[in-house]
Amino acid sequence: MTKLLEYQGKQLLKEQGVLIPSGGVATTPQEAFEIASKLNTLLVIKAQIGITGRFKAGGIRFAATPEEAKAIATELLGKELKGVRVEKILVEERLEIEREMYAGIIVDDSYKAKCPVVMFSTQGGVDIEEVAAKDPDMVATFKVDILEGLSETDTREIISRFNIPLKFIGPLSKVLLSLYKVFRKYDARSAEINPLVLTKNSQVLPADCRIVLDQASIYRHPELGIVFPREIGRPPTELEEIAWKVEENDYRGTGYFIQLAWGFEPGEGYVGFHGLGGGGAMLGADALMRHNLKLANYAETSGSPTASKVYRVIKLVLSQPNIDGYIMMGAMVASQEQWHHAHAAVRALQEDLQNKPGFPAILLIAGNKEKESLEILREGLKGLPAKIEIYGREHAYDVDFIAERMRILVNEYRSKI
Repeated sequence: MTKLLEYQGKQLLKEQGVLIPSGGVATTPQEAFEIASKLNTLLVIKAQIGITGRFKAGGIRFAATPEEAKAIATELLGKELKGVRVEKILVEERLEIEREMYAGIIVDDSYKAKCPVVMFSTQGGVDIEEVAAKDPDMVATFKVDILEGLSETDTREIISRFNIPLKFIGPLSKVLLSLYKVFRKYDARSAEINPLVLTKNSQVLPADCRIVLDQASIYRHPELGIVFPREIGRPPTELEEIAWKVEENDYRGTGYFIQLAWGFEPGEGYVGFHGLGGGGAMLGADALMRHNLKLANYAETSGSPTASKVYRVIKLVLSQPNIDGYIMMGAMVASQEQWHHAHAAVRALQEDLQNKPGFPAILLIAGNKEKESLEILREGLKGLPAKIEIYGREHAYDVDFIAERMRILVNEYRSKI
């Protein structure tokens, strides 16, 4: 999933006619000063990071002057909040809030619904789950027929379940309709305005906005400028950006790659991990760590990817500097045709391991075309100076055996570095 930052979500709402607070995004203290000077009002400074709990973490601050805004920006920019580096801040007018509410849309993919669900509550500023837990009647919901869509009559009916002054029914209804338009246009999994506020001068404004998009739809929206749609809580590395380009342009099966460590030295026991299939991959990764190995990355290819896609993932794994081994862990009997993995592995390892004598590589493959795949591996990798071990279904569920073999090979390799 892809989380949009607050300012991005508000901009999408603005494009659909929603009035948003005045402000701008700054990446330097001087930009924050200039934005604050133009606003010429009391200010709120918000760290633009994709996590909740920003206020308690010190990521939302208040300022009375442009100088104060600049000082806060100096403090926030480049700082890590809850493990995430702040690279942008939103400098915004401070709202005089009369009342806080909640508006949201989620996808209910249960078999009973399988549709968007609109939610509205007069209790905003906290998680909607907390409100529903205390009193379910405080959250109005409406299941949207995806073919008919959401109408103004629907939104007015939702809002009218609460004791809200009549003059606010129309503006609130239009906000819900606009939120739904954003939800549908940008293939969102969820879209929330929390809090949606009534100000003391009778305006209806989104004080905060969280929109989560389906990462598989990002290619449909180049205007958003999203270069890495996966949510990892930090900026992507160069290899991770390359890995996304592989996935972005080829949806035939999964080709996932994420780095878990970098900057380590040779001999520290980090291995390049490549799992086949989600559950089996997790079991394999856990086994390696239990046997005192460290994972430089987590990679996965499943869902019948092409050989070319698998090849690119293996090349990414092997391109990590200073790893002490590579393991293809197919810890299950897979329904996908495994000779695609075998062909990819032969080409990638032939290219990368010619000049790595003793480099450990274990390949565990089981499933469709297993016999042919193992033969491809044995013949194709013959003569390489690396230390290569190949296994089939007899060890598919024996993850501790495979992990221990990897530990032994890595220790032997480390002793010779």
